[in-house]
Amino acid sequence: MKTLRIFYFAVMVFSFLLYPTQSGAKQLRAAIIIDDFGGGGGGVNEFLEGDIPITAAVMPFTEKSREHAEWAHRNGFEVMVHLPMEPKKGKRSWLGPKPITTDLNEDEVKKRVIEAIESVPHAKGLNNHMGSRAVENETIVRAIVEVVKEKKMFLVDSGTSPKSKFPKIAKELGVPLLSRDVFLDDISSTAHVKKQMMILAKITEQKGEGIAIGHVGVTGKKCSTGIFESMTYFKQRNIEIVPASALIMDEIRKQYFLF
Repeated sequence: MKTLRIFYFAVMVFSFLLYPTQSGAKQLRAAIIIDDFGGGGGGVNEFLEGDIPITAAVMPFTEKSREHAEWAHRNGFEVMVHLPMEPKKGKRSWLGPKPITTDLNEDEVKKRVIEAIESVPHAKGLNNHMGSRAVENETIVRAIVEVVKEKKMFLVDSGTSPKSKFPKIAKELGVPLLSRDVFLDDISSTAHVKKQMMILAKITEQKGEGIAIGHVGVTGKKCSTGIFESMTYFKQRNIEIVPASALIMDEIRKQYFLF
């Protein structure tokens, strides 16, 4: 009888190893970064008092930078610095105070990045606000990435230029980096946001993970509505929304904490 019990136990162990359980299924995770906290406009309350674990990217040097960063952190949301950088087109006023522009030298860039990080409490990462011109400048980008590495933060390339130097420099300096897959509210309508969320879901199913960027402000109400109304679909597809850092936590540990 004892021999028979041992045999059955061996069969059970072998079966467990041969056939993966549900918990061993591929984990699908997506991050939703919401830019432009620190300003006014729609969506701020909806996101920061909501139950979707968005990542809050906060503009530095504004009247509400610290308030929104503290609010997000208090409610359990990950915080990033949304660093204003010079675009090829657009008004300079859209950048706010102390933007990163291509006429700055390396020391000036580093000084502004450090000040930006200090103005956004609890920030774990940094992404670019606009910046289609500045992200193509290797000297500018290297100065930014060096500060990010010193502060043990991660980077998200918002994808405002296909010629961005962030991937190259981040890899060279060993800084954890993510790149945006989808803009959610490039067209200001709830229907469009929901359509983009479906694209995010498809990308996540293909790659195992995905990253989207939306905004508070002018498009904020429609963006928040579209995201919240898409959550049932994401749950049906078994896609979990996670903070941005969760997608590269292994690399963060490896690069900064050596485990």
